[in-house]
Formats: sequence, structure tokens, C-alpha cells
Amino acid sequence: MRTILLVCTLGFVGATAIQKLRDGLRPAPAALLIAPQAEPVLAASAPAGVALQAGRNGHFFVSVLLDGRTLPMMVDTGASACAFSEEDAARIGIRVGPADFTRVWNTANGRVRVAPIKIAVVQIGAITVRDVEAVVIPRGLLSTSLLGMSFLGRLREFGVAGSTMTLRG
Repeated sequence: MRTILLVCTLGFVGATAIQKLRDGLRPAPAALLIAPQAEPVLAASAPAGVALQAGRNGHFFVSVLLDGRTLPMMVDTGASACAFSEEDAARIGIRVGPADFTRVWNTANGRVRVAPIKIAVVQIGAITVRDVEAVVIPRGLLSTSLLGMSFLGRLREFGVAGSTMTLRG
């Protein structure tokens, strides 16, 4: 009986050793090639994500690609739409005239006439949103353009944890 048990054990150990040798000759699956300290890789079906760090003042700023032109913007969850200063709008190729200021907005600084516009493509990292409603604020009334809810509301999710804001497309 001991002999049979010994033969079976040696056979199992030998088969396991041969399988390990064969596995050593095959390329490892991609999941095994990722070092433990590496950033997690999003699966193809996972939404694209961008992490923003708060500035010293607690606000989140991001470099946004708007129809192919880059503009720094402040993320503002309290703004119902993206809002561009007339100066920033001109920098990205949007020209408005006095007749374009057809709507009135209530802002933290009072009522303001705004020019409604639409941005064809807004990109932040791997996140892309098309046909984003926005407004242009007259010269001198807005110091920093705002990335508002007309963009944020079209994301799968966004949230803040500590000093990090995460956007998921």
C-alpha cells in the first residue's frame, strides 16, 4: 500500500513540475505582467477617468481641450452651464458681438446678459463630450472660465474625496 501511495505522490509531483516548466515557456497572461505598484488599468468597458487635485484655495482647475484649443478652466458644480469670459472665448476662436447677448443669467454677482453658444467637442484627458451648451460672459465680468453642469452632468459620474475630484466619462 505504501508503494502505491508513493508512486501516486511521485506521479502527481512530477506532473505538476512538468506543467510548471511548460508554463514557464508560455508568455504570462497580461494581468500577471502588471507590477503591483502600477496604476490600475481600466477595462475597455470601464468609463475613462480623470483625477484633479484641489489648488491651495480648494478649487479644482483643469486644462480643457475645446474644439482643439486648450484653455484652463475652474470646475464649478454650481454653474448650470459652462461659462467663458469673452476674452477666453476669443482665445479659442469664438467671436461674439453685442447682438449675441440675448439671454439673462442670475449669477453670484447679479444679473448678466450672456451669449449662448455650443462647443462641438470638449475633452479632458480621455473624456470627450460633444455638443456642450455654454455661454459667453461680457468682457471684464468673469476672471476664470467655468466648467459647469452642462459638461459635468453628461459624465457617468463625478465626485470629491478629500482634495481629489474624480471625473468619469
